[in-house]
Amino acid sequence: MFNSKIELHLAEPNEIDANVILGYLTGRPGVEMTLTIGSGSTIRSGSIIYAGSTIGSHFATGHNVTIREENIIGNNVGIWSNSIIDYGCRIGNNVRIHSNVYVAQFTTLEDDVFLAPGVSIANDPRPLCAACTQQHGPIIRRGARIGVNVTILPGVEIGEYALIGAGSAVTHNVPSK
Repeated sequence: MFNSKIELHLAEPNEIDANVILGYLTGRPGVEMTLTIGSGSTIRSGSIIYAGSTIGSHFATGHNVTIREENIIGNNVGIWSNSIIDYGCRIGNNVRIHSNVYVAQFTTLEDDVFLAPGVSIANDPRPLCAACTQQHGPIIRRGARIGVNVTILPGVEIGEYALIGAGSAVTHNVPSK
């Protein structure tokens, strides 16, 4: 389904399953009402992509993926089933985001990052404090690998090619490898 109140730029060819929503309108004011998706993309059923994002070519989702507004997503990115990309994120090229992952607002994932199943990225140092939410989320540098069920707390920077082991709670910056 496509919302006629937005401008959709959908390059061809793309494979879009039934029960996909492209151009979902946000309740946040001032959001650009254009959605751009590059060629060679595959979007699986149950996925919702809000208006106001730009997505490169050869993009793929699993089922039931939600991508909020104001995201910039590079080429050759895969986001697997039941994952959520909140608003204002920057995701580079060749990024793999596995199933059941939450990426908080304003997070940066540089090129070649891998997030294993169940990764949770936080942006709120004091939950339910609207004034506390940071305008920049964690930064995960090029080539970093994040293991299963890792939690990354607000403001953390993970260095290039770093490896974060399964089940870790990342509370401080991690140097490059």
